[in-house]
Amino acid sequence: MKRILIIDDAATVRMYHRGILEAAGYEVEEAINGLEALEKVLLTPFDLYLVDVNMPKLDGYGFLRELRRQDIAQMPAIMISTQASAEDRKRAYAAGANLYLVKPTRPEQLVAPIALLLGEAEE
Repeated sequence: MKRILIIDDAATVRMYHRGILEAAGYEVEEAINGLEALEKVLLTPFDLYLVDVNMPKLDGYGFLRELRRQDIAQMPAIMISTQASAEDRKRAYAAGANLYLVKPTRPEQLVAPIALLLGEAEE
């Protein structure tokens, strides 16, 4: 079973995403900020990261930059934010995101790209 780490400081957002991902058959872990997420990543690998931008201690950009510096298998990361400007997207991709989605997301907007990034998309 593929493991996904949801990194978001808002409990309601984590619960919403967890519900969608578990219904789609993924195992889900949560972290409330980039620092906690890095600790989890270094203990055990994940297949994909769902990363919020604005969080205390270490934001999404900082988390991705740190993650990409680590000497571990690099898995896809989807940055998800309420910010929709081209500049926000550029910063996300520069930090190491594979995809940038704008909140709120509908279930199919989340599940389809995840399946694609994990190589599970139907032919």
